[in-house]
Amino acid sequence: MSNFHGHNTHRQPRTSGRVNPARTARVGGDRRMAPRARSRGQTNVLRVFMPPETWHEPRENASGYKFVVESAGPGYRHVVTPDEVRARLALLPPSFTAGLQVVQLGRMTRKKRSMPLYGMQWGSAIYLYPIEESLVEHYNHPPTPAQRTEAKMYGGRWEDAGGGKWRLVWTLEAVKDFYLNNILLHELGHLLDTRNTRTIDRERYAEWFAVEYGYRPTQRERQARRIASLSTSEGRSA
Repeated sequence: MSNFHGHNTHRQPRTSGRVNPARTARVGGDRRMAPRARSRGQTNVLRVFMPPETWHEPRENASGYKFVVESAGPGYRHVVTPDEVRARLALLPPSFTAGLQVVQLGRMTRKKRSMPLYGMQWGSAIYLYPIEESLVEHYNHPPTPAQRTEAKMYGGRWEDAGGGKWRLVWTLEAVKDFYLNNILLHELGHLLDTRNTRTIDRERYAEWFAVEYGYRPTQRERQARRIASLSTSEGRSA
């Protein structure tokens, strides 16, 4: 989720417009940062602040990519494993991952909680971040229609918690689907986008890439899981 193209070594990352205004943090006067980045079509870019992150210097003539796995942090968990990420990327044409050098499963820290992203692309690296250990995310504002739609696509469920509070509830299976077929592919789309320079255009491309190569090819599996889940629920209630 950055302005990096290919192996550009400029070190100023920027977040994409995949933002969730349900969790906002005030930064720099009235500028608002919308952390858990997920809403389609939004282009709120915050350049004045980025959570501390490890920069991985692009290597010349690198062959393949490596994993860096950090502890998720107290109260958080990684929802995908290196093996799962590797298996998902292996389903893509090899040219799609030729420029990828690092996949980092990052740690959630106090500073990063002020801008909790699901994922980020920076240089030749993709970063995937943990979520709450309970798989329940808490928000201070209702989701937008786009956020409802995106969560529903992958099996997430928004619930009104009362008092203006909302929560986004995942099962482990659903959130793995969300990360492997949406977040990972979105960030890979950013890495591959060497044509667009405007943030809004880069976001549109990454969104298209995630749907075209992540969501659509796996939709049959997703529907089968939902049918199986409904059958199980009906069996229990019978």
